[in-house]
Amino acid sequence: MKKNVVIVGYPGVQALDVVGPFDVLSGATLRLDVDAARTGRAATGGYSITLASIDGGAVSAGRGLEFAAASLSDVAEPIDTVIIPGGYGMDAARGTSELICWLRRSSARRVVTVCTGSFIAAQAGLLDGCTATTHWAWAGRMADEFPAVDVDPDPIFVRSSERVWTSAGVSAGIDLCLALVEDDYGTRVAQTVARGLVLSLRRSGGQTQFAPPVWMPRARRAPIRDVQHLIESNPGAAHSVASLAGHAGMSARHFTRLFTGEVGESPGVYVERIRTGAARRQLTETEDTVSVIAARCGFGSAESLRRNFVRRVGVSPDQYRKTFA
Repeated sequence: MKKNVVIVGYPGVQALDVVGPFDVLSGATLRLDVDAARTGRAATGGYSITLASIDGGAVSAGRGLEFAAASLSDVAEPIDTVIIPGGYGMDAARGTSELICWLRRSSARRVVTVCTGSFIAAQAGLLDGCTATTHWAWAGRMADEFPAVDVDPDPIFVRSSERVWTSAGVSAGIDLCLALVEDDYGTRVAQTVARGLVLSLRRSGGQTQFAPPVWMPRARRAPIRDVQHLIESNPGAAHSVASLAGHAGMSARHFTRLFTGEVGESPGVYVERIRTGAARRQLTETEDTVSVIAARCGFGSAESLRRNFVRRVGVSPDQYRKTFA
């Protein structure tokens, strides 16, 4: 028996959040049907996929693109998986009481969110007590609005429990659905679908590598702001706490306390963040070796830069350069 999957549609949905999961799951269904035909067995595996909206009207993705949709009230039970896509209409959708009530009543075995679809699931209380992710640009807002959800902005997708799966921005919904297929029907089927879509079954690193370096707030006190400027203008200098405190005209202990309180992280962590950002830019904008970039940005050695990159960005400098240069 095919697993019943419902993709929730609403005005302003992100088209790829709908089409990406659909293509992965329908591709897996085709693969299973072909395998069954070759062996003379009846085709039983795969997915029956329905795009459904509250009123059953066409779902607009903007710019003239619309999807035909069924009504959520007419969707056949039992439902195996509900997929909630994101999109610019997310805020309006989560303010729609009929949709939120339907999600709360749903007895689906799995709830899957793509990108900012996590906000809709969180509005319905489906992510309370769970670790979840969303698009990196929206993670801060989600954490602020839903303190009952442990928001992790880095993973491509998170399986918080048997029921709750969340993914990062847009194309990450494809990664998540490949994982669903692998969980349901094994690695061979999932790998076949990934190859057909010209994708890797598992993407390296997290979404931190796609986010721009975080802009850090300016301190209120002029001496601390001056230290921030000093670090940012010359990341490769020997920025010890003692030297930075001396530049600010303070004791090391007093400087560290003020800097951490106003900037939100310690001087040492801030220096490392700025150096990492500088290295990211040079890896994509220059052809200099990793060793040269490491020395220029204050890491001392290529190995030190590599360890920092893997910890902060999730991939090695070489892999980052191949992807983004």
